[in-house]
Amino acid sequence: MGLTLIEKILANHSGKTVVKPGEIIDILIDVRIARDFGGANVVKNLINNGLDIDDVTKTFFTFDCNPTGSDQKYAANQQYCRLYAREKGLKVYDIDSGIGTHLVIDKGLAYPGCTVVSTDSHANILGAIGAFGQGMGDRDIAAAWANGKSWFKVPKSIKLNLIGERAADIYAKDIVLNLLNKFGANQLLGYSVEIYGEEAEKMTLDERITISSMATEMGAIIVLFPPNDEIIKYAEARTKRKIEKVLADPDAVYEKEIDIELDKFVPMMSKPGHPDDSVNIDELRGTKIDSAFIGSCTNGRYEDMKLVAEILKNRKVAPGVVLKIVPSTDEIWQQLLTEGIIKIFKDAGALVSNAGCAGCAAGQVGQNGPDEITVSTGNRNFAGKQGKGKVFLGSPAEVAASAVAGYITTPDQIPAEPAQFSTTGKFTDQVNVKETTEDKPTVIEGKVWIISKDDIDTDMIFHNRYLTITDINEMGQYAFDNLEGWEDFARKAEKGDIIITDKNFGAGSSRQQAVDCFKALGVQAIIAKSFGAIYERNAINAGFPVLTYDDLSELNLKQRSKIRVNFESGEITNLAENISIKINPFFDVQMEIYQKNGLLN
Repeated sequence: MGLTLIEKILANHSGKTVVKPGEIIDILIDVRIARDFGGANVVKNLINNGLDIDDVTKTFFTFDCNPTGSDQKYAANQQYCRLYAREKGLKVYDIDSGIGTHLVIDKGLAYPGCTVVSTDSHANILGAIGAFGQGMGDRDIAAAWANGKSWFKVPKSIKLNLIGERAADIYAKDIVLNLLNKFGANQLLGYSVEIYGEEAEKMTLDERITISSMATEMGAIIVLFPPNDEIIKYAEARTKRKIEKVLADPDAVYEKEIDIELDKFVPMMSKPGHPDDSVNIDELRGTKIDSAFIGSCTNGRYEDMKLVAEILKNRKVAPGVVLKIVPSTDEIWQQLLTEGIIKIFKDAGALVSNAGCAGCAAGQVGQNGPDEITVSTGNRNFAGKQGKGKVFLGSPAEVAASAVAGYITTPDQIPAEPAQFSTTGKFTDQVNVKETTEDKPTVIEGKVWIISKDDIDTDMIFHNRYLTITDINEMGQYAFDNLEGWEDFARKAEKGDIIITDKNFGAGSSRQQAVDCFKALGVQAIIAKSFGAIYERNAINAGFPVLTYDDLSELNLKQRSKIRVNFESGEITNLAENISIKINPFFDVQMEIYQKNGLLN
């Protein structure tokens, strides 16, 4: 039997001719990146464990979350990393460069068939060129920097066949939002997804990047496009060497093969809160907006910007609406400048920032205020992700058209006169009100917190406003403070507690703090139906127990029941009722790391 594309790449990097789903292997990492918010923790992990760099020619910093250094903690972390880089001879793509996952493609560091890891949870963007990219936590990246390798579980593969032709008004962002509408946030959880079909074959690099960049939002390990001749040609020009195509074998075995009727796709937008809550844009048309953002690793490429310029040319942003535009790399920014596109943006009334993550990271130009309605080309719109307002996700064309109209619309329905804001009376007869704020055990016992909710993302667990915290002792107080109904969890939790929750716990970002905050509180373990792929790795590598189950109903658990959990056998017991069942035990690598008290120990 042949290999899928992901299996072929992983086999090529593990010294094996064949790898199978579920197999744990060590793979060579070709490109190893740390960003500005994770970089300081990576360096601290290396220093605290007496580790050095395996290969400085494959190891890089990319400062893209806050490329203005406007936040003091970001600025401190960036400078800390610069000093380390100077001492070790590492290349820094500093605040004038752009988004790291794009830079590795455009600078020729990454190429079809290679492997890349980053502290960016959207490192799976590399699937756009048929390469393996993965976001990882601070310990993982430190280990990759020190060893040049990382352990990985070979994922199962799904083959998506795009059938038929897409309509002229269906952009790459519409395609991925239609896929999110179909599969949700966890139906593809843990899978490697390969995309085929005539329309997929014709897609440009920029379009492929848009779709691959949202693999994380679908719960997938990666969305891979087999590289066509144009992608190979691009990679060869950037790497300045011959690139061999790495493709799935004709007799590759997939867990599922799904046909998708592309000709039935419609223009889509995601409603605030969840990227997978995507609907036909007609359901949202006419919604008044306050602001718009165009950029991010999903839609900050040259083709995106050129399309936006075609819509904005000889037009103005609607009165009172703020439009922020951020190209993904400085190379693209310079091209836009040379071609006069920056002038089109400025003439239309947009704020144009230097290259970087911008709105998605909320650290550059992208935050919105309470009650603010924003349309964005980003990949995430979790509560609090881009500020205190509400964020709709759409394509660059839809966002640009909406910015001109003053309400959600499409390029074919931009009005002759934009919408105007009306007074709300909110500030009439104001009353000023003063606000007030108030050797490790393999069997454990503890009281449970039952949180019956799917897709608890890392912004709900540990919000991005605390990402600059590097002291684990400070992290516990912020656990779940952005999860509705559980904001006081850190105050109620007791040392030795065990959390039980549902599907896809830890979806979203690669932040290590979303694991470490529970360690700081003394939580003993988290038991879930499934975990976000990066979150599960982070927990295992931190030596923090995470286990999965299929059904716990027979245990008759209540809030604060006391249970016993055996990590080796998977036996879990309701101690009050003496009922026991089996769940999934630790696998060997997990037990080894747990007993070492973490990957780096």
